[in-house]
Amino acid sequence: MLRNTIQKMLISVFCLAMLVCGQAWAKTYKIGVSVPTADHGWTGGVLWWANRAIDDLKKTDQDVEFYLVSASSGAAQVGDVEDLMIRGIDALVILPHNPATLQNVISEAYDSGIYTVVVDRELPTPAQDVFIAGDNPGLGTVSGHWLAEEMGGKGKVVVIEGMSIPINKERVDGFNEVISQHKGIEILDSQPADWSTQKALAVMENMLQRHRHIDAVWCQDDDMLKGVMQAIKESGRSEIKTVLGGAGSKDIMKMIMDGDDVVRATVTYPPNMVASGIALAVSGIKHENIGKMYHSAPSRVILAAELVDKSNAQDFYVPEATF
Repeated sequence: MLRNTIQKMLISVFCLAMLVCGQAWAKTYKIGVSVPTADHGWTGGVLWWANRAIDDLKKTDQDVEFYLVSASSGAAQVGDVEDLMIRGIDALVILPHNPATLQNVISEAYDSGIYTVVVDRELPTPAQDVFIAGDNPGLGTVSGHWLAEEMGGKGKVVVIEGMSIPINKERVDGFNEVISQHKGIEILDSQPADWSTQKALAVMENMLQRHRHIDAVWCQDDDMLKGVMQAIKESGRSEIKTVLGGAGSKDIMKMIMDGDDVVRATVTYPPNMVASGIALAVSGIKHENIGKMYHSAPSRVILAAELVDKSNAQDFYVPEATF
């Protein structure tokens, strides 16, 4: 009897020791997330979704630590990435402030074996395990097809462009290619407004002064759409029947759901792509397959540009989100 009791005690002590050792040996993964400071609505949405993803993943992946940082410039973001590397991160998820400025430090992280996910803005020389972004050409083509149909294939349209960088060109080229197929539609003007509400307001004011009649406006971005709508309202002009933005801001989704006469649709370029990027990093460092895929993490993910109108806006609307 005493012998059996001692044996049970020894087994219990052994099991406890194995459990303690297992916990001590268990790998804790570190993921650094670097994004630009929220300088406009979409980047504010990026920061919100990054925090949302981290909160969600902490519940399911308790062996992962997250470090989220935001930078107001490319140079500051370089410093942030260097600090994250000093912390010994296993993975880096980064939306580059300026891809050219971040090229060297991201390449350094990637070359050192850090699992790297680049979001939205592609590097001049790829240096990542996964690239994830929205469909920029698709945003232009989907917008063009919808707007041409809404205009009945005829009328005058002005274009408010984003910042003069490659993704803006991809969007504008896609839009122009579609519109060129409709000989009854004339593009009167196309000017950049840097995805800024205030600059879009000023650009639209100038266009309203320059052009006596405008039927529609394509501004590819819901932040700029707000400035455009303000300019139209203040001008007292009533002939503009359609204004189409993009990215899918919750404010614009609400306008669509409420049946606004002028803003009847948007096209997605979701800031929650950063959340998907963080999830990809977790799967990548753990060598886990995604969903029911037979292969591990993909190397390139392009999220579809989806048309959102009154029929499906509720499916995309996240009222608690920043953007």
